[in-house]
Amino acid sequence: MAYDADVIVIGAGLAGLTATAELVDAGRKVILLDQEPEQSLGGQAFWSLGGLFLVDSPEQRRLRIRDSHALALQDWMGTAAFDRPEDHWPRRWAEAYVDFAAGEKRAWLHRQGIRFFPVVGWAERGGYDATGHGNSVPRFHITWGTGPGVLAPFLRRVRAGVARGLVQLRFRHRVTGLARSAGAVDTVTGEILEPSAEPRGRAGGRAVVGAFELRAQAVIVTSGGIGGNHRLVRAHWPKRLGSPPERMVSGVPAHVDGKMLGVAEEAGARLINRDRMWHYTEGIHNWSPVWENHGIRILPGPSSLWLDARGRRLPVPLFPGFDTLGTLEHIMRTGYHYTWFVLDRKIIGKEFALSGSEQNPDLTGRSVRDVIGRARADVPAPVKAFMDHGVDFVVEKDLGALVRGMNALSGEPLIDEAELRREIVARDREILNPFTKDLQVTAIRGARRFLGDRLVRTAAPHRILDPAAGPLIAVRLNILTRKTLGGLETDLSSRVLTEGGDPLAGVYAAGEAAGFGGGGVHGYRALEGTFLGGCLFSGRIAGRAAARAVE
Repeated sequence: MAYDADVIVIGAGLAGLTATAELVDAGRKVILLDQEPEQSLGGQAFWSLGGLFLVDSPEQRRLRIRDSHALALQDWMGTAAFDRPEDHWPRRWAEAYVDFAAGEKRAWLHRQGIRFFPVVGWAERGGYDATGHGNSVPRFHITWGTGPGVLAPFLRRVRAGVARGLVQLRFRHRVTGLARSAGAVDTVTGEILEPSAEPRGRAGGRAVVGAFELRAQAVIVTSGGIGGNHRLVRAHWPKRLGSPPERMVSGVPAHVDGKMLGVAEEAGARLINRDRMWHYTEGIHNWSPVWENHGIRILPGPSSLWLDARGRRLPVPLFPGFDTLGTLEHIMRTGYHYTWFVLDRKIIGKEFALSGSEQNPDLTGRSVRDVIGRARADVPAPVKAFMDHGVDFVVEKDLGALVRGMNALSGEPLIDEAELRREIVARDREILNPFTKDLQVTAIRGARRFLGDRLVRTAAPHRILDPAAGPLIAVRLNILTRKTLGGLETDLSSRVLTEGGDPLAGVYAAGEAAGFGGGGVHGYRALEGTFLGGCLFSGRIAGRAAARAVE
C-alpha cells in the first residue's frame, strides 16, 4: 500500500505549523490535518499576546536587566518543582528549553522577521526565596504583532510548501484513530466534518459528512490540550487544589477539547502529569465574546488590592502578578470561585493590560503611534470598554457605593463596608513614608526601580481612597481555563513513548499535546512566555526528527 505523504501532522496550531515548516525545509511531503475550518488556521496562538521567554536578550540588556542561563535555570527548576519518577523527560526538556531560550531562540526568530516590543514584562514574580517559584528578572518579551506576528513566518513557510506541492492542508478532518502496520503507526483515520463558514474561534457544526484514511511514514500529534473541555478539566483537577470551581470562564475555544490525546493513548501512547494545569485567577467575561463563555485575562501590575469573596486581603506573597497557581490554591480553600481587585482609575490606567491579540490593537497592528497614544491615555481604550460594558466591573465615586455594587454583583452581602474601609485606610497610611511593613507596598516600590515597570506597568504609590485618583473600581475575578501542563510523554527527539518507556514507532508529539515537551516541561508551574515558545521549540524538534526518520 502506497503512502499518501511522508508525514501527517495532526493539528494546525503553532506547534503543527512549526513542525510542518521544518519538514518542508527538509523536502518532505506533509498532510496537515485540522478539525476546524481554514479560517482558524494557527489555533490558539492567533489570540495570544505573543509573549516569549528569552534569557539575556538585547532587550533585557538595554533595560539594564542582568540575566543569565544559570539564573534562568534556577528559576525554572524552582518553579517546576519536579518530584515524580515520570519527570525524567520533562526535566531533560526543561534543561534543553532553557538552553534554547538563552541561546539560539532569539536569533532563529529574528532571522524569520519576528521583532519584539522594547519593554520587557515581568510576569510570575514569585515572592518566595531565591530557589522557589518565579522569575528573578523580567523575561516576558512581547512580539511586535502579538500572536499573529508569531504565526506569520510559519504560515508563510507552510504556504510556500503548499505552492511547492509539498504540503496539503486538509481542514474539517477530525482524527479518531491511529493504526499500525509492519510494527509502526502509519495510518490515520477519522471523520470529515461539514463545511463551516463560522469566523475564527466560533464553534462550527459537527455533523459528519464523510470518512478518511491516510497513510504516512510518521505522524506528529500537535492537537493541543483540554482547556476548552471543562468536563475533562474537572475530571483531572488536581487534588492539591481542592474541588474544581463551580463556574469557570474559557480562555480558549471549545475545539480545544483534548480528544486527540485519548486517540493517541488508545494507540499505545503514555499520558503523564494529567493533573498539572495552568488556569488563571484574573479572568473576566469578555463583553464582546468570540466563543461561548469567552474569558479574558487581566495582566495586572502590582498595586491592586486583592480580596477574597468576603473582602479579606489575600496573604503574602499572593499579590497581582506574583504566583498564579499559589493564588488559585488559596482561592479554592476559601469556598468561593471568585475574588476581587479593588483599585482606582490611576491604577487601572497604568497597570491593567488585557491578554490577547484582539485586546491590544496597537501592538497587533504594529502601530508606534497607537502604542504612544495608549501610554498617554488616561485609561487605554480596550480597558475603558470593559469598565463601561464588562459585567465584572463596578465603578463608583465612594467606597459605600462600591461595596453595595460588589454585593449586588455577587448576589450575597459578603463584604462589610466598615471592614473593607479599615483595610484600605491601613494600607493607605503605609504610603505616607518610604518605610513600610506592608510587603505589597514594598513590592510596588521595588517594581518601580525597573524602568519598564515605572514607564508602563506600575503606578506611583498613592492612597487608593484619594479622591484625585478616583473613581474607585472593583473587578470580580473568575477562574479562567487555559493550558494543559501534562501530556504525551516524549523523549528529546519528540518521539512519543509507551507505558514501557519505548518509542511508539512512527509517532511524535509537540506543543501542548506533549505538555510542551516531555509530557510536562513546566512541572507544576510556569514562568510565562513559555507556552508559545514551547510550541516553537517542540514543534521544531518534532519536525526535524520526523524528517530524519523518513529519509
